[in-house]
Amino acid sequence: MLTDKEIRAIVEAGEGYNAEFKEKLPGKVREISQEICAFANAAGGTLLLGVNDNNEIKGISLNNIKRSAIQDSLQLINPQLHCPFYNVHIDGKEIWVIEVSSGPQKPYTLSGAIYIRQGPNTQKITSVEQMRDFFQQADRIYFDESPCPKFEVSTDLEPEYFNEFRSMARLSPDINREQILSNLKLQLEDDSFKNGAVLFFAKRPETFFEKAVIRAIAFNTKSKAEIIDDKVFTGPLMWQYRDAMSWLRSKLNIRYEIEGSGPRKEHWEIPEIVFKESIINALAHRDYYDKGARITIELHPDRVEISNPGGLVSAISPKDFGKKSHSRNPLVFGLFERIHMVEQIGSGISRIKESLKEAGLPKPDFNIDGIFTITMKRTPVSEKTRGKTRGKTRGKTRDQILALIADNNEITIPEMAEAINITEKGVEYHLSILKKNNHIERIGPSQGGRWKIKHQN
Repeated sequence: MLTDKEIRAIVEAGEGYNAEFKEKLPGKVREISQEICAFANAAGGTLLLGVNDNNEIKGISLNNIKRSAIQDSLQLINPQLHCPFYNVHIDGKEIWVIEVSSGPQKPYTLSGAIYIRQGPNTQKITSVEQMRDFFQQADRIYFDESPCPKFEVSTDLEPEYFNEFRSMARLSPDINREQILSNLKLQLEDDSFKNGAVLFFAKRPETFFEKAVIRAIAFNTKSKAEIIDDKVFTGPLMWQYRDAMSWLRSKLNIRYEIEGSGPRKEHWEIPEIVFKESIINALAHRDYYDKGARITIELHPDRVEISNPGGLVSAISPKDFGKKSHSRNPLVFGLFERIHMVEQIGSGISRIKESLKEAGLPKPDFNIDGIFTITMKRTPVSEKTRGKTRGKTRGKTRDQILALIADNNEITIPEMAEAINITEKGVEYHLSILKKNNHIERIGPSQGGRWKIKHQN
């Protein structure tokens, strides 16, 4: 039975994957049972009667007839569920609580229909494809709902990001960590952390799931023959997203617009929202059961490709792509939803298409089989403009390398890479250009030798 404080915390956090509010009893009591059935088929949850969509406790009075109607409706769920159903008084107002655990006998049906939880919404499975996908998931269990027994909250949780999440989700600082973990259903009954919680809150989730990272690669040509930068972003999923966005920002052409005395406005050559939607989609929907592949961002002179393991889930047919959504990782999706990183379910693809259209760019290409890939064409620029842009960026990097060599002619390539924050391959690329242009030479062997500056621009 939840305490007054625990219920207040759920109300303050708002509706989501594990919480549903009803200000009034629906005209059809069956709607309550649908929500309960969906919670049981997912990670469990709490339904509060007497709380509105604005997270305000309004109170509700249920007489014996209404309570009996709710209980009778819950009895129609098969297999039968034991769901605590009780009232609590908060601030002099009565609310009713129905607690639901993740059911051990999935699937649970109501009048023969299966209901599932998609983000903050309940959805009825209607197609054969959706039914097949549900049974596949029920058989192997959602990856993000499975336990990660090696994770220890005391040592592996990233406190900085957890506090940041609390702020982004607008959770009161008065709610302690244990209560938040409980409200968000991040732990199983044996207190082990779920995989999705590890991905979202661990200091180094890649130590538990090696390929749960983003790799970003920049190529100098349209082919993949010459790599000029190669980075791997680790840590909590939200940090991976930010690092990837920062990397793209440093590589793409950006122009600035200044209006009056206000801050300057950035215009990316490909709209920023396109990358936000693409990367969050990859993090939330990738197949984490696939241990052989990572999310990759490939930057070519003519295009950007973002790929993640796993094509469309079988619940979504090709004709419904971009119109409907069915997440492989509902817990992860729900956590992104909590911090307002995802909006309307199933609308991300539409926003990508619309943003590119508004920017006058070609339509994106999608590969939805095996490895899900979205390809965006880059804005063609003149060779003169391209040369100026590349020259400015690369010239600055080479000037930094020359300055490092002037300060220490025995400096190593790894030391240069760390000093100017690019990869070792990137340093090697710029060194080769400096040698070719007769700016530097290497005296002695690769190990134990030294650099000599011949002349500078």
